Amino acid sequence: MSRRYIFSSESVGEGHPDKVCDTISDAILDACLAIDKTSRVACETFVKSNTVVVGGEITIPKIKGAPLDSVLNIGDIIRKAIRGIGYVNDDDVFHADRVFISNLLTSQSPDIAQGVDDRKAEGKATTEQGAGDQGLMFGYACNETPELMPAPIMFAHRLGRELTAIRKSGKVKWLRPDAKSQVSVLYQDNKPVRVTNVVISTQHSEDVKNEEIRRFIINNVIRKVIPKEFLDASTEFLINPTGRFVIGGPQGDSGLTGRKIIVDTYGGMGRHGGGAFSGKDPSKVDRSAAYMGRYVAKNVVAAGLADRCEVQFAYAIGHPHPVSVHIDTFGTHKVDEEKIEKAVKSVFSFKPADIVKQLNLLRPFYSKTTNYGHFGKNDKDITWERTDKASALKKAAK
Repeated sequence: MSRRYIFSSESVGEGHPDKVCDTISDAILDACLAIDKTSRVACETFVKSNTVVVGGEITIPKIKGAPLDSVLNIGDIIRKAIRGIGYVNDDDVFHADRVFISNLLTSQSPDIAQGVDDRKAEGKATTEQGAGDQGLMFGYACNETPELMPAPIMFAHRLGRELTAIRKSGKVKWLRPDAKSQVSVLYQDNKPVRVTNVVISTQHSEDVKNEEIRRFIINNVIRKVIPKEFLDASTEFLINPTGRFVIGGPQGDSGLTGRKIIVDTYGGMGRHGGGAFSGKDPSKVDRSAAYMGRYVAKNVVAAGLADRCEVQFAYAIGHPHPVSVHIDTFGTHKVDEEKIEKAVKSVFSFKPADIVKQLNLLRPFYSKTTNYGHFGKNDKDITWERTDKASALKKAAK
């Protein structure tokens, strides 16, 4: 029986308060990894009005217990990150050069460190590197787009990326950093066929009228980004639907690291284990195992073993093996799911240390992941987007 339904996903721009926090947290992470690739980082950021608060735990083994501020100027890192987003306008309350910064960063707990380190410790059952925490993580892929991602979230990200590119080009003076996009897609028999609704809210200067904003966004962003075959006369466009968006960013709303986890992943199409990514080094399986899950799921779909694939892992803190690995293809498998799961386990290793090696995660590149989703990007540094294991999976699943 034919089934029709609408599925919606949202994205947010770099200037959204929560993404400001993610950007700062990942900038600090990258700075630590640039000094020592074995740095342990769990950095959270809070912003409101003209204030930035950073807190969490950072240990850089290379500096041998020296104060963090002897090798890192946290204030400079924060201001550079904010400047890169674009909060530099004279009318910005939240301004790169004028924010007040509170630094509450301390070192990693030795009790946690002994569970993660690849060494013997009292009460620890193994000398191998263990997971940085317990928890469950998901990876997902589908064949709806060239990126093997769900269409709604990819369309939403593309809109946000285009809007930011226009703003940063300086060609449209009234655009400001805070922005959100949302796309609703009609599905027929689980295939995307039409965009029914597009919502874009963008912060703007005081001197522009809503009608000008609406006309510009529809003609220069939406119609440029969304494939024309997905738009028709009945597609609804809601542009700055409140009528005014002058006060935005951290002046309008507080922001916090890790509050955009659905934007960061699959737009709600795939499940989520609850753990955030930004500000965490790859010993934290919240981040590294989620990346591994995407790598596995994408290769399963790329191999033609299923149209959709979701992978779930679960870990225990200090333990080197996942306590479970599960594959779900939602009935789209081309070979038996048990064969797919067996093939996955034979091709990939899910030990935390092996994930780090397979994906080459001990590098200062995480700022590339922060905005417009951690998945579906075409960048050689984003190693979990490779499909280099598709042939091996296909062979192993026979």
